[in-house]
Amino acid sequence: MKLFFTRHGETDWNRLKKIQGKQDTELNATGIMQAEQLGDNLLLGEYSFTKIYSSTQKRAKRTAEIVAEKLNMEYETLEGLEEMNLGLWEGLSWNEVEVSFPEEFEKWITNRRYMKTPDGESYQDLLDRVLTAIKTIIKKQRGNVLVVTHSAVIMALLCYLHNTPFEEMVGKYDIKNAELVEIDSKDFL
Repeated sequence: MKLFFTRHGETDWNRLKKIQGKQDTELNATGIMQAEQLGDNLLLGEYSFTKIYSSTQKRAKRTAEIVAEKLNMEYETLEGLEEMNLGLWEGLSWNEVEVSFPEEFEKWITNRRYMKTPDGESYQDLLDRVLTAIKTIIKKQRGNVLVVTHSAVIMALLCYLHNTPFEEMVGKYDIKNAELVEIDSKDFL
């Protein structure tokens, strides 16, 4: 069984380089087109899915809805697949965070996996809930699954599975909107 993870389509906050986290932003026109293109690519490719799962956040759900419609399937939202809660940093750019929260940012940037953002969560917190959700999917499904989620979720999973230091995630795993990442379910066992 293969899990195909994809990041939601673009939002205005993506375009403005604002930190979204748990903020429930909508897809913009580009994001809708990206989701439609992803659906078309999956329809024309050698892909076969038994199920589509989505984060409960609007930007992921809308992406899943568009793709599911293209593939003539239904999708299901699943708690735990949501974007990282970045607390007080949400709505800011990374440059603004560095200026407004210099000490917290410095500690977080050098220990991303375990350091929580102010009023937020750590990547380890994110991993704990995402891995629980993935194990639920693996238990329930037979056959390949599409999981519509968020960039921090996919980057954290790739760091975890490939033993990559979390401080290297952005340079190594820059996940684009509507990009597809394939992971074998055996990697989670």
